[in-house]
Amino acid sequence: MSSRSINLQTVRIGFLGAGSIVEAMLSGIEKKRLLSPDQVKITNRCNQDRLRSLASKFGVIACAEKDSVISGSDVLILAMKPKDAAEACLAMRGMVREDQLIISVIAGVSTSCIEEWLGTACPIVRTMPNTSSAIGLSVTGLAANAYVTEEQLQTATRLFEAIGSVYTVAEEELDIITGLSGSGPAYIYYLVEAMEGAGAEAGLSREMARQLTVQTLLGAAQMLLHTTDEPSLLRKKVTSPGGTTQAGLEVLESYRFHEAITSAVLRAAERARELGAQYR
Repeated sequence: MSSRSINLQTVRIGFLGAGSIVEAMLSGIEKKRLLSPDQVKITNRCNQDRLRSLASKFGVIACAEKDSVISGSDVLILAMKPKDAAEACLAMRGMVREDQLIISVIAGVSTSCIEEWLGTACPIVRTMPNTSSAIGLSVTGLAANAYVTEEQLQTATRLFEAIGSVYTVAEEELDIITGLSGSGPAYIYYLVEAMEGAGAEAGLSREMARQLTVQTLLGAAQMLLHTTDEPSLLRKKVTSPGGTTQAGLEVLESYRFHEAITSAVLRAAERARELGAQYR
């Protein structure tokens, strides 16, 4: 059964937390018309102004108390900060049902930790979206524990398809996904800073340098999406012997650019494992 065949019209969703990822998901759900607003409840620890703002924007139900969100939801989405996760989950002990699907967007916290804190052998899906979820272009890694049914996995997939692409993986792969696509936008923005700065230093206006850089990245991304050529081959096609591109690439190689990017991804993944270890 395709995830697209799952009927979400009777599924009740509860968000515990009201941060930027929740707002992005609510926006995606609204745009894709996956759920009606009265199927969604949201709560957070203390910021009532934020709850009222999201309720007004999306028409969802804001709740000051988490009890009604938990008892009235088929799917609970844990979206609190990692430092608050243990306290929040321990406070939910005895309230979560074994048939409720728990979806975590808490960075670094394993499904086994959540299960232990909740004190219930319940289905848990752990996810790792990235910041591009704000414009519906997230890359989301999704991992399920042993209690998640196929239908529940498809429900989770549908919800995160509302903010971008979804890839189901083994939980141990989420750390490298964090290093690659979770932190990846920052590497791209860092590259844009450098290219834009170089254009401005050479005499272009900042606005022109930005437009040229962004359009260049967009074109390169589309080439990668719409051709079967490997990136190395596409790079060679741009690089004429003795030409301008070769001259630029030689500078990047002298600064060990390839090694730097590889090391950045691997170090970010390692840091994700380090942060997660404190909760195990």
